[in-house]
Amino acid sequence: MKIVVCIKQVPATHEVSIDPVTKRLIREGVAAEINPFDRYAVEEAVLLRERLGGEVIVLSMGPPQAMDAVREAIACGADRGVLLSDRSFAGSDTWATSYALSSAVRSLGSVDLVLCGKQAVDGDTAQVGPGIAAHLDWPQVTYVAHLEQAGKDELVLRRMNEDGYDRVRVELPAVLTVVKDLNTPRVPTLRSRIVSLKAQVPVLTPADIGADPRRLGLDGSPTRVVRTQPPPGRSKQSVRLEGPAEESARRIVHELRTMSIV
Repeated sequence: MKIVVCIKQVPATHEVSIDPVTKRLIREGVAAEINPFDRYAVEEAVLLRERLGGEVIVLSMGPPQAMDAVREAIACGADRGVLLSDRSFAGSDTWATSYALSSAVRSLGSVDLVLCGKQAVDGDTAQVGPGIAAHLDWPQVTYVAHLEQAGKDELVLRRMNEDGYDRVRVELPAVLTVVKDLNTPRVPTLRSRIVSLKAQVPVLTPADIGADPRRLGLDGSPTRVVRTQPPPGRSKQSVRLEGPAEESARRIVHELRTMSIV
């Protein structure tokens, strides 16, 4: 089974700045990490390979520094990695990003399964995984929390919904987005980290994956960020309530009901 795991490098801190001109996050000089939900996708891909055989390929799109995330995923058990990095990709929204990633998946040939984290913590749109499925015209299952049965032609799994779980049977090839209930990601060993540093990771351009440059970047993005701002800081003021417990409870309920929630 050939499995592609799409990962994203995100800021490793909540203290981020926004470029007033481009309206995008300023990533230069900010510590970065693999998107937390993507770690569960990598782990599940490795578990499937260990059970069924095959290959796990990590795929990411981003600036050159995203190579660190690809190598870390290799250290976590992936067989190899691919990085899409070119100025043509800059400024892509979720539609253009999913188009680029789907083009890369096609270029890899005979892929059976694509795994993604349910969403990226820096954007929280949860749109890229479903977008990849739409561009590939493959079935998709989102919010996967448990894999019950795995074969080379189909999977039986459970996905989260608002009231509990759905049990789903899906034929391959397919795209899945996963939640953290799925597994416990392994910790890379020193040996696996050394191996990942020596791995050859190709850096691909739109031409390499057969993507139309007009459908990438700002020109290929149908959405525009008009305004961005960090969320307001939470008040750290505390109040000590004196008096009988019943009266204090009433005051707490009153404060919770009247406080401003943004």
